[in-house]
Amino acid sequence: MNVGQAILDFLNGTGIVAFFNHPDFGWQQAVMILISFVLLYLAIKKGFEPLLLVPIAFGMMLANIPLGGVMAEPVYEVGPDGVQKLKEVGGVLYYLYQGDHLGVFPPLIFLGIGAMTDFGPLIANPKTLLLGAAAQLGVFITFWGALFLNDVIPGVYFTYQEAASIGIIGGADGPTAIYLATQLAPHLLGPIAVAAYSYMALVPVIIPPVAKLFTTKSERLIRMEQLKPVSKTTKILFPIVTTVVVSLIVPAATPLIGMLMLGNLFKESGVCDRLSDTAQNALMNIVTIMLGVSVGATSDGAVFLTAQTLSIFALGCVAFAVSAGGGVLIAKLMNVFLKKKINPLIGAAGVSAVPMAARVVHKIGQQEDPTNWLLMHAMGPNVAGVIGTATAAGILLTLFK
Repeated sequence: MNVGQAILDFLNGTGIVAFFNHPDFGWQQAVMILISFVLLYLAIKKGFEPLLLVPIAFGMMLANIPLGGVMAEPVYEVGPDGVQKLKEVGGVLYYLYQGDHLGVFPPLIFLGIGAMTDFGPLIANPKTLLLGAAAQLGVFITFWGALFLNDVIPGVYFTYQEAASIGIIGGADGPTAIYLATQLAPHLLGPIAVAAYSYMALVPVIIPPVAKLFTTKSERLIRMEQLKPVSKTTKILFPIVTTVVVSLIVPAATPLIGMLMLGNLFKESGVCDRLSDTAQNALMNIVTIMLGVSVGATSDGAVFLTAQTLSIFALGCVAFAVSAGGGVLIAKLMNVFLKKKINPLIGAAGVSAVPMAARVVHKIGQQEDPTNWLLMHAMGPNVAGVIGTATAAGILLTLFK
């Protein structure tokens, strides 16, 4: 055995050498690894959506390590007998990614969200459903904004399917963004998912200036009456009726809405405690890990670091801000006709980042008046935003698939 040659072969097989002489690896992969470090810092040190950003960032790091092969596709060959046989198995994250690609993981996440969500504030004040719908304004404005960039930025071109997938970032709902991207623009799943979850993590940074920009001090001081209690029967009927109504109007939204409401029915029925607990905890945690790592692993540097991808991040920020602002403006419009005024701040919670958006709105209100409790009022449009974003995704899916 030639020891020198063995050492040389070992060195040539390392990722360090591959960074410099392998055609599929270069500075883009190095930059993506650094970006993954930044996301890990924000998640661990700053507490920005750590349950999502940690697996996404780690998956991003794994996918850009030279020769790691975590996203390698399986290789088949045809034998002498004409039968196709598996030659190379492929990377582990490639198989996990099939849960995203086939649209399995996002509905399962919605099952867990439904089991953790109390729709009581929305049922007690149905007017807030309009605020959740208004917050989808950013989705459709950004859709047209993406198409507008086709004529503005050289080298950037978005199809209708890609523009729709980018626009849904404005709903601040990661699973919905992933679900729509896998259906309409799977090649953009990485940047869309990272943008969606990054802006969800930045809810405390984005919402306050937008909410304050469109409201006056007197409006931020508006007190709302205590919500009326909602009967158990109503809470049980709500997920059933909502599923039927929304699914009949927008059939493409059925997978997301159906699983969301099934989880909620587990919670509210009172006879499925074990199922509700599993959906909220074990299942939710397992799927979050698999979805986060596999989505992060789609962020290959060669694809990610382009003018088109950077445009997605810019459009995503606009989408989020417009969605929050749209909810506030509709709340102000509603006050023109309402005898009992609503605090326009709660309109900013119409994005579906539950419950962070509601908590941020409550905090803004308390900065003006520490005795004004807006949390439960803000939860109404917040959970309505979940329904609204899933419905918007269904509409876009129906139009462009």
